[in-house]
Amino acid sequence: MTRIGILTGGGDVPGLNSIIKSVVYRGWEIGWETIGIRRGWKGLTHLGPAGESDAEFVTRLSRENTRAIDRSGGTILHTSRTNPARMKRDNLPEGLDPARLPALEAADERYDLTPVVLESIERLGITHLVAIGGDDTLGYADRLSREGVPLVAIPKTMDNDVQGTEYCVGFSTAVTRAKELINRQRTTLGSHERIGVFRIFGRNSGHSAWYAAYVTSTRCVIPEAPFDLDRLATLLTEDRDANPSRYSLVIASEGAAWAGGTLQEYGEPDAFGHRRPVDVGSALADELRQRTGVETVHSDLTYDLRSGDPDALDQMVATTFANVAVDLLSSGTMGRMVAIRDGKYSHAPLPDPVLGPRHVDVESMYSTDRFRPLYGNRLGMPLLLGPSIEP
Repeated sequence: MTRIGILTGGGDVPGLNSIIKSVVYRGWEIGWETIGIRRGWKGLTHLGPAGESDAEFVTRLSRENTRAIDRSGGTILHTSRTNPARMKRDNLPEGLDPARLPALEAADERYDLTPVVLESIERLGITHLVAIGGDDTLGYADRLSREGVPLVAIPKTMDNDVQGTEYCVGFSTAVTRAKELINRQRTTLGSHERIGVFRIFGRNSGHSAWYAAYVTSTRCVIPEAPFDLDRLATLLTEDRDANPSRYSLVIASEGAAWAGGTLQEYGEPDAFGHRRPVDVGSALADELRQRTGVETVHSDLTYDLRSGDPDALDQMVATTFANVAVDLLSSGTMGRMVAIRDGKYSHAPLPDPVLGPRHVDVESMYSTDRFRPLYGNRLGMPLLLGPSIEP
């Protein structure tokens, strides 16, 4: 029996369940079965001796038990930020033979459990793998592909910053939610005559903030363009003075920073080396209050944007990505990522971690003087306005 293993890694986004269901259904149509790996890559590092009977990390998927999962957000397989290639000693699976540790030891007191992952894949009878995630999850998928595992990846992230694709599952819903939440808070900002600062995910890329600003006709600051804090304060004061409702607002990517400033980080690095950034929204609201003398309001929209069910575009893309992934596997095309390229469904090389995330093209998309998206000269641009990626 040909068996697809499927997992979701990293942060959750709306649309993951649509992918899972569609992989199951498309696989069933061609006579393949699907097995769900729970908690991302951790399911393959921590799989118990019971193998596919280990309900903590494995679940059988069928048309019957996935029939209605696409009607809700999140992921029924759960998720984690596990990096099997760089695992801390205190995160190692309890059943791992201590005698194996010297052979698995990597740099910086970390352990590379890739041999364990390969053994788990073989024990589960997985012949093909579908990995759903962002840069970090797909970076490890590239490692497994180089180890000979037949796999196809599906990009998901509300930041829309995975290299090689113009679109990632979860992005449309995030921007739609941001639009709704920001517009809803205009009445409160106007009632109290304040300046609003809305923080949005985007550690290294400003796509979410840029598109949210585009559809709400507001200003934004993004990681790709360090901004002049005094200039921003002046513009927001002018916006407020010119507004009959006496308010103004700005959208801030979590990785945005003003010129001459540094974005501090705190806490222990996660499995992929990321530390938590200090809340730029709160810091920016304080700075603007001091410079303008106007009361500010800071709203953190981050987790609101990734929760709940997907919008129509995300559900359509998720469903199509899943079917394309199974079709690629069935045709013998492995080691690829499903993608949108030149506005069309396509596939691309697995993301190279060295390249980092995909960035907003500041020159063609963003005014660094006005902190606004550029709206002119859009004729001939793709539907989502970003630069096309050649197929």
